[in-house]
Order: sequence, then structure tokens, then C-alpha cells
Amino acid sequence: MRTAGGFFVCLWRERKRRGVKTMSQNKKMVEAITPINEDFTQWYTDICLKAELVDYSTVKGCVILRPYGYAIWENIMHLLDARFKATGHENVAMPLFIPESLLQKEKDHVEGFAPEVAWVTMGGSEPLEDRLCVRPTSETLFCDHFAHVLHSYRDLPMKYNQWCSVVRWEKTTRPFLRTREFWWQEGHTIHETAQEAIEETEQQLETYADFCENELNIPVLKGKKTDKEKFAGAEATYTIEAMMHDGKALQSGTSHYFGDGFSRAFGVQFTGRDNTLQYPFQTSWGMSTRLIGAIIMTHGDDEGLILPPAIAPYQVVIVPVAAHKPGVLEKAEELRARLSKFVRVKLDDSENSPGWKFAQWEMKGVPLRLEIGPKDIENGQCVLVRRDNREKAFTKLEDLEAAIPALLAVVFAILLVSMPLYQNVQKQLDQVLLTTRENLLGIRVVRAFARQEEEKDRFRQETDGLYQKQIFVGKISALLNPLTYVIINLGIIAVLYFGGRQVDAGNLSQGEVIALINYMSQIL
Repeated sequence: MRTAGGFFVCLWRERKRRGVKTMSQNKKMVEAITPINEDFTQWYTDICLKAELVDYSTVKGCVILRPYGYAIWENIMHLLDARFKATGHENVAMPLFIPESLLQKEKDHVEGFAPEVAWVTMGGSEPLEDRLCVRPTSETLFCDHFAHVLHSYRDLPMKYNQWCSVVRWEKTTRPFLRTREFWWQEGHTIHETAQEAIEETEQQLETYADFCENELNIPVLKGKKTDKEKFAGAEATYTIEAMMHDGKALQSGTSHYFGDGFSRAFGVQFTGRDNTLQYPFQTSWGMSTRLIGAIIMTHGDDEGLILPPAIAPYQVVIVPVAAHKPGVLEKAEELRARLSKFVRVKLDDSENSPGWKFAQWEMKGVPLRLEIGPKDIENGQCVLVRRDNREKAFTKLEDLEAAIPALLAVVFAILLVSMPLYQNVQKQLDQVLLTTRENLLGIRVVRAFARQEEEKDRFRQETDGLYQKQIFVGKISALLNPLTYVIINLGIIAVLYFGGRQVDAGNLSQGEVIALINYMSQIL
């Protein structure tokens, strides 16, 4: 786990830096979008609608994914699906409906989802004897299936994934972030041993974190949820949290370890290596279209979307200038055919003006724009414009195969604003702690005297719930205030570090503070 203080200091500074636009002196080209610093919520909604990602449906609480929005989701699906298959997972499709009698088998699970369930009570004109739940998630269906197809330890592990939509009857909705129906993937696996299932849970959390950071350019924090927040019926829930423009964290993916609780509830058994009946251990994990909301809120600006190249429906858009003049459209089409061999490219040959097209495709977040006009053709060049900072570069047409991938790589690196974290997080946190020691006066921490390693382990286990809650809540609730983060967490961390006496944190020596910093780096 990474330290949070330096992480968010770096991230916040970069966000502020990128807020100073190089565009002609901050003149807005897209007036339809509310400025981000004026009304963040309306800014977000404006982008969802004006960039043609979604439209509101007559079905209350639901949205329509428009072609451009669905194309982003398709690219996310393709990239994630490849990762799942590389680790041995297979895709399946489960029914949309769950009988109430099946849902009732796992008490904690049904109680956790009861307020969000939509029910089907009629089949045609006849009332149903057993109500049907419109799936909010599919654990019960997978368990019912596993009970039929699992026989021996030789059948294990079973590692399945499903791409589908689910329904949760939310009271307050917002596109991508919380809607009554949303699209997602849900992975479900069963294993012979608890250790295998735990490793699967951790592996999928790492897969999600790596995907967000290296495909979506979104820095995340990994953590374990408290017992109160964990998934209904799970023994443990792990999450990745991404930081948004407004300083809030967005849950972007979860991975759950179920132990053998669901297996026992649904009678899922197999014949073990010792020829006895045993219960398998289970996991589930999921990511949804909420990721598109995270992309908007992490990278977007007052002009609209800024899409990471990996998931952009079009990585390059070609805009002809003076398209009515001889040879311009023909050259633009020639470039489209040529570029389509190595990038996703769109030729905008509509009758709209070039200025309108520039603003439209900037709003839709296409990473690179290629402008080509009569003089460019005459000079054997074009203009490449980056979406992230609107910098222009005159490029020889013969160099495009090298120039475009290079520029896309630059855009990728710039968007991943957390990169300085990986080199400087320790330095940043050191500075935060060492310069705010005076603010720690009065924080008193006590730790039981424990010199032996086994006593330390026992003490940590006994305080683990408090430890996890303090660390995780501190990270998420004080993202933009490293000092608050330190004050919230120093007490419990010191409890785990110092021994044998009551300690006034404000009186720690410089050596003790440095030792504590090092300890924080190891455990966070």
C-alpha cells in the first residue's frame, strides 16, 4: 500500500498546474459546459450529455449509453477481458432473474441487497408463486450453478467472468456513477483451498489497480474495507479508490473473499483428495461503467473530456481545412486509410466549419487532432494538436508513422499525473511530518509493552480493525489535507510502533519521527 500524504500533494499540485490553460488565454471554446470551478456537479453532467456519452431515458433513474459512450466501454471491456483470460478466466452468461427462494439462502447477502432489489411479481397476466429478483449481482446464481457442476477437486479451480447489466433501485442517480441499471463485469471463482481463494482476491485487486494506472491513467489507492462497509456475505472486501478533480475519492473496483460461507449456504461440495466431501472457497470481483465517470472526473477540463489513448474510440481525428478546395478531402481520406493501420482514426468530412469541429472533438476528448489544408499539402506537412494541452506541431506527412505513436505516448505520460509519486512520495511525506511536528502536540498514544515478535503479531491482530479503519478512513476523508491525514493516523500508527510507555507524540525526537516515517512507508 502506498503512502497517501505525498501522493495527494503531488496529485493536487499537478491538477492545479493543469488548470492554467495554454489556450488563448483561457478563452472558452465550448460555452455549453459549466466551468469546473463554478459547479463541479453540473460540469460533470454537462460533459456526459454534451460529449454524447449518454442520454436520459424515460425510465426513471436509467440512462442510454450513446455510441460514443459505449465505444469507450467496449475498449475498457476488451482490455480487461484480455487480462482476465491471460489469468485463466472464462466468460459465461447467467440468467437475468433470480428466484426469491434462491436469494434467501444466504441471510447476510439478501439483507444487504433487499433495499435495492427490483421484483417481478407477474408472468404475463398470472401472479408468480416465487417472486423473481432482477439481478443486483449474481453470487446466488453462480453458487446454484457450481452446486450442479462441481464434483471433484479435479474440477477446481473454476474461474468465471460475466459481462452484463444489473439493476439496483437507487434513490439518487447520476450518469455512470449511480444509476438503477448499469453495465459491469462480475468475476466469480471457487477454489480448493482458502489460500488459493485469498490469492485470487488479491490478484484481481492488483489487476484492477494496474489497469486503472496503466491504461486509464488514473492513480488509485488500494485498501481493505471495514466490516461495516464490506460486501454483504463476504469475509473481506478490498477496494481501489481513485481521486477526482474535486478532491473526493471514487470507489472504482472491488474484490471480495467469501471463505466457504456461500458454499455452505448453497450446498456446494466436492470430493477432496482424501475422498471426503469438502466445501470450496469462493471469491467475486467487479468493475463497472463507473470507470467512465472516473475518467471524466480525473482528466476532464472546462472544454470537456480528455481521454486516455488506450480507451479513446478515436485516437486521432482528421479535420480538413478549406475542404471545398481541390485535393483536400482526397488527401484527408488518403491519410485516414494510412493511419487506420496503426491507430483508431476518424475523418470528419461533415459540412461543419473547422472551428466547430475543433471544439466538438476537443469536447469529446480525442487525444490528437490532425489538421490538413491546401498549404499543408503543398508543403508536405500537417498540423498535429494534442488535446491535453492544445500544443501544435507541424509534422512532415512522411513522418506520421513515427510521430503519432510518439505523441500518444507523451499524452499517456502526462495524463498519468501520479508518476512523481513513485519517485518522491517518501520525500513528500517526510516533509509533511517534519514541518508539522508542532501541530502534533497533545496527541497521546499508548501501546502495550511487547518486545517479542509473537507478542507484536498478537497485538497487531487485536488492533487490526481499528488500524484498518483509521488508516483507510484517514486516507479517504482527508485527501486534500495531508496534515489532517497525519493527525488522524499518527496515533494508531505509533500505537503499533512504540512500546513500553505512554508517549506524547508532540515530544517525539527527530530520530523517532524519522523512524515513524519509515514505518509508515512500510505499512501503508
